[in-house]
Amino acid sequence: MGTAEQQPQRVTMTRAARRILEAAERLFYERGIHAVGVDLIAAEAGVTKKTLYDRFGSKERIVVEYLAGRDERWRAFLAQYLDDHLDAAHATPRARVLAVFDASRAWSAEYGSKGCSMVNAHAEISDPAHPAYPVIAGQKEWMLALFTRLARDITPDHADDADEADRMGRTLMLLHEGALVAHGLNTFPDPIAHARDQAAALLPVPDKQP
Repeated sequence: MGTAEQQPQRVTMTRAARRILEAAERLFYERGIHAVGVDLIAAEAGVTKKTLYDRFGSKERIVVEYLAGRDERWRAFLAQYLDDHLDAAHATPRARVLAVFDASRAWSAEYGSKGCSMVNAHAEISDPAHPAYPVIAGQKEWMLALFTRLARDITPDHADDADEADRMGRTLMLLHEGALVAHGLNTFPDPIAHARDQAAALLPVPDKQP
């Protein structure tokens, strides 16, 4: 977990910087990072290249802001989704796991037609020395930690068996990430719902109270 939660230094957002970033976010996600140059970003944002470099310094820094911003929005979206869809009486660890899949399905329908931005970015950025790499790896490690924590909560009677919770967390992560990739590739209809069904079959069902 060497890169987890390494927070990048962020750029102060002026009005021009926000326009640049908004243009870059759309272009990077739609076309890919390598396919989009600073000339196109500047033109789409209605600024000069000098303004772009004054605000960000480099294309790499724009990529960092793009990915870090998407990660922030996803985490906030997930937290809000869980708050909105799980009341205290029903917010069991099992329900929270399944709600993560539901949140991903809702997010992907609205913001993720081309799949996971982190997975897409990693296909183009595999060098750990790239400043955006810790953002990509850290986001996936955060998701793994989330699933593992929920897996541990599901089996409190086996709290000492951390290995089992780790295995379950990894399995849930694989289901989730595989579904995101299948969604981006449009491999088959509604892969995230399918992954949720598989997760539901995997997770133990609490004993009913008499």
